[in-house]
Amino acid sequence: MDQAKPFRYIIESVTQDGKRFRPSDWIDRLSSWDATFAQHRLVYSERLHPVNIKGEKCLAIEPELKEQAPAMYEQIIGFARANKLKAHRQTPDGEMTEIALDDL
Repeated sequence: MDQAKPFRYIIESVTQDGKRFRPSDWIDRLSSWDATFAQHRLVYSERLHPVNIKGEKCLAIEPELKEQAPAMYEQIIGFARANKLKAHRQTPDGEMTEIALDDL
């Protein structure tokens, strides 16, 4: 894969052995770490936010998070590793390639 091509990381709510991860609201909880509160509601950041892919809620992590908030990035990746969640690299055309959590 061309490393210069724009991408983002996607973490699924499914473990590497195919089981659904619980609690089901973990994506919203982690996304709130980088969110703001405006106009009486939570506004997710562009760096860390929920996305819906093929009907499944996933966590999107933009590469800028690693540079701009390295401690937060490491905590999120550590959470994904500890719970053995599936991770992908997604390009703007929607193509997703599964990656090992150790590669994040």
